[in-house]
Amino acid sequence: MTDKNKYHNHHTEYQHESQKLCISIVPIFNHLDPPEMQEVVKESHSISRDKGHTIYQAGDKSDGLYIVHKGRVKIYRLSDNGKEQLVRILEPGDFTGELSLFNASVHDAYAEALEPVELCVMGRDNFQQFLLKYPAIALKVLTEFSTRLAKTEKQAASIAMESTETRVAIYLADLVEEQKRSDVILPMSRKDLASHLGTTPETVSRKLTDFENAGWIKQNGQREIAILDLDALLLA
Repeated sequence: MTDKNKYHNHHTEYQHESQKLCISIVPIFNHLDPPEMQEVVKESHSISRDKGHTIYQAGDKSDGLYIVHKGRVKIYRLSDNGKEQLVRILEPGDFTGELSLFNASVHDAYAEALEPVELCVMGRDNFQQFLLKYPAIALKVLTEFSTRLAKTEKQAASIAMESTETRVAIYLADLVEEQKRSDVILPMSRKDLASHLGTTPETVSRKLTDFENAGWIKQNGQREIAILDLDALLLA
């Protein structure tokens, strides 16, 4: 076997193993039996993208499912005046492009790699076949949709009814619960956090400084925040 063939075989094995690991961490697939999961793996392929790379943009044809294996992806929209509105951050095991699975459409948002990412991609036709063959997958997809809808409604209600100070405080408290630690790491930039909370980066920074001056938190750089008094923070 030539060195070229050895490299090709090694690369193919790596890609196959990467796809297998990718599929196994996705909630909509990880309940399948090994032979069933192997079917899914065969119908997906891997792609890698560098930090800052646009994976797809609004107006592009939406023709498949993108599953995050490694890294994080930002989904956002742009308003008519060019202002960016964060939709969500995808972590390993999360997916996007699901609306194309039910009807041919174009993306209404942008997907950007926040860091180097590896993605598993499955075409619309293949995924529809799996939905028919394994109905449990469809139920998992519906569960994910309902979770996203609940988060969106909660976020919209928060922006409409609560002060910016309260929104920032609740967000930090949610991070403590999610990360199960008092020294939390912001999963996004302050610009994206401001977009998520319906405010400006300057306001977010000002509120964090106010919380720090009150002795409730301690900022360690741009991303790490030590929560010193969670009870006081929740009363903000």
